[in-house]
Amino acid sequence: MSEPATTAARFSGFGPAATDWFVALANDNSRAYWAATKDVWQRDVRAPLEALLEEVAADGAERPKLFRPHRDLRFARDAGPLKSATGGYVPNADDSPAVRYVELSARGLMAATGYHRLASDQLERYRDAAAGPAAPDLVAALDAVRAAGLEVGGDVLKGTPRGVPRDHPHAALLRHKSLTVAAWLPPGDALETRTPFTFAVRTWMAAEPVVAWLDRHVGASRLDPDEARGRGRRR
Repeated sequence: MSEPATTAARFSGFGPAATDWFVALANDNSRAYWAATKDVWQRDVRAPLEALLEEVAADGAERPKLFRPHRDLRFARDAGPLKSATGGYVPNADDSPAVRYVELSARGLMAATGYHRLASDQLERYRDAAAGPAAPDLVAALDAVRAAGLEVGGDVLKGTPRGVPRDHPHAALLRHKSLTVAAWLPPGDALETRTPFTFAVRTWMAAEPVVAWLDRHVGASRLDPDEARGRGRRR
């Protein structure tokens, strides 16, 4: 993954009220707050985030996707109507299922990549590889991204999968139901500059050892869409 070459800078930083908007949201997650501050979100959060993603997509990737700020209250009845972060992603230009993801929140900017969800066939391939001869390569890749200051995440079981003993030498790897890598750029003046763009690109580049392992040993799901909807349910 190389840094996109651009002839003109399109992303020039987030607006000065960007993270403050999310801080205030934590205290007033209401439709009234949204109505009163939607223009701030549009100007200081959405427009710059779209510009960042568009610039990333200039390397030939597919069109970026920005997630809507509103929650689906059918599944979050006890929460406010707005999400605590605004995020979006750019699909990779190659066949990798990993995407280049960024989000802005009160915590600052997060850049991430990896395999955020695994269909049942992907999970099976992941566990086979993580339990076999390819495991040391994954351990080395994870050590490399941690050494670069990135955080390893993903959905993780409390115990080992069925049939896997707790003292398995790679039990920690096998507990993963998904595997992601991320880094944070904290709130501050740097968010109002080109720094978020370069930070995101460098994060994705530093994550390449893990993404390359996943692409080599897991890859895209081979299930049809209906079958793939059951992903992540297998323990």
